[in-house]
Amino acid sequence: MTSQAAAKGQHEGLSFFDKYLTLWVAMCIVAGVWIGLTFPAFPKALSRWEYAQVSIPVAILIWLMIYPMMIQIDFASIVRAARQPKGLTITLVVNWAIKPFTMLAIAWFFLKVVFAGWIPPDLATQYVAGAIFLGAAPCTAMVLVWSYLSHGSAAHTLVQVAINDLVILFLYAPIVIVELGLAELKIPYDTIFLSVFLYIVIPLTLGYFTRVSLVKAHGEQWLKEVFLPKLKPVTIGALLLTLVILFSFQGQTIVNNPFHIVLIAVPLAIQTYLIFAIGYAWARWWRVDNTVAAPAAMIGASNFFELAVAVAISLFGLGSGAALATVVGVLTEVPIMLSLVWFANRTRHWFPEPKASA
Repeated sequence: MTSQAAAKGQHEGLSFFDKYLTLWVAMCIVAGVWIGLTFPAFPKALSRWEYAQVSIPVAILIWLMIYPMMIQIDFASIVRAARQPKGLTITLVVNWAIKPFTMLAIAWFFLKVVFAGWIPPDLATQYVAGAIFLGAAPCTAMVLVWSYLSHGSAAHTLVQVAINDLVILFLYAPIVIVELGLAELKIPYDTIFLSVFLYIVIPLTLGYFTRVSLVKAHGEQWLKEVFLPKLKPVTIGALLLTLVILFSFQGQTIVNNPFHIVLIAVPLAIQTYLIFAIGYAWARWWRVDNTVAAPAAMIGASNFFELAVAVAISLFGLGSGAALATVVGVLTEVPIMLSLVWFANRTRHWFPEPKASA
C-alpha cells in the first residue's frame, strides 16, 4: 500500500503538468518561434555560450530536469526484481533489442522514402538522427505517471526505472553510435560520450548520493513528501524554458516548413504504438499479472526525451533538425500515452490478478 500511495502522491503532484503537457508544449512552440522571429539576437547570443558543442544554458536547464528524476530512484529496490522476472525481461528485451532498431527502420522509411518529396535529404537525415536519440532512450520518469494511471505496481515500476537507468549508462552511447553509422551520419564519438557523462553519469551519481544522504538524515517519507515536491516546479520550469529556447532557434525553419512537424510525428506515433503492442502482447502471452503488464509495455513506448533533446543539441546544435525531431517527440508523447493508458485500463481482464504475496 505504501508504494501505491507514493505513486498516487507523485501523480497528484504532477497531474496539473502531465494533464496539460501537450498544451504547454504547444504554447512554448508558439512563444519560442515568436521570439526567434521577433528577436533574432536572442538565439544568436545564446549560441555563443557553448563548450565542446554543448550549449551551457541548455545543459544547466536539462540538469534541472534530469537530476530530480535520478533522486527518485531507489537502487536498493533492484534486489526485489527477482519477484517479477517476466515483466523485467519484457522491458529489457523490448527496450534494448527491439525498440532502437524499429525506430531507426520506421523513421528512415517514412522520412527518407515516403516523405522524400517534402523533406530535403540532408534535413531528413537530421530528423532520422533525432528519432534515433529517442529510440535509444526508454522512459525513466513519466512512466511512473503512466503506471499509476493504469493501476500498475509502483514498486515494480520503480525497479524497472532503476534498472533501465543503469542499462542506459552502458548501452545508450554504443547503440547511438551504431545507428548513426547505419544512417550514414558522421559520428562524433567524443561528443556522444561527453553527453552520456554530462546527462546520465553526473546526475545519476549526484542523485544517488543526494538520496542516500537525505534518507539518512530525514527518512524516505520526508524525501518523497517534502523534498521532491519542492523540485517539481523547477523541473517543469526548466523543461518549458528549454522548449522556448529550442524553438527560438527553430523559428524560421518552422515558419518555412510547418508541415515538417506533422511529417516527423507520423513515424514517432507509429513507433510508440508498435512498441507498446509488442510488449503488451508478450505480457499477455506470458500471463504477466495486470499490475505489471501495462508498465512493462509503457516504459518502452514512452521516451526519456530529456536525454534525447540534450544529445541532439550537443551533436547537431540548438537549431538543428535533430533537435526539432526530439521536441516533436515531447509534443506527441502525452496524447499517445494517454490513449494507451485508456486501452490498458479496458483490457486489464486479459491478465491475471497479482498473487497475494506479490
